[in-house]
Amino acid sequence: MKIEKLHHIAIICSDYHKSKKFYTGVLGFTIDKEIYREERQSYKLDLSLNGDYLIELFSFPDPPKRPSRPEANGLRHIAFGVKDINEAIEYLKLKEVIAEAVRIDEFTNKKFTFIADPDNLPIEFYEV
Repeated sequence: MKIEKLHHIAIICSDYHKSKKFYTGVLGFTIDKEIYREERQSYKLDLSLNGDYLIELFSFPDPPKRPSRPEANGLRHIAFGVKDINEAIEYLKLKEVIAEAVRIDEFTNKKFTFIADPDNLPIEFYEV
């Protein structure tokens, strides 16, 4: 088997409309397809960034909470590359999203920071 690339990341949110606004209005994802599945009482939203399908956003009635942040078992966080970490932080402030203090990767000496989505899921921005 040869894996070609990462296809998508699936996220279950607690407030669909709030998360949809965050991923599109704050992070700049484009909506590819949005459907409501009546039998599951669930939305499914396909989101792209720069033409690449990346996130599948779901809503379900009463999903269980994540045990802790970010060191729970399972997916730890998602990370997006940015050209200028300070520019990204300033943009996030304009959108009323607070980033953690900038850290330096001890192996690459690159800058990075974290924010939280509406469900407190960790999102990293890494200067490339």
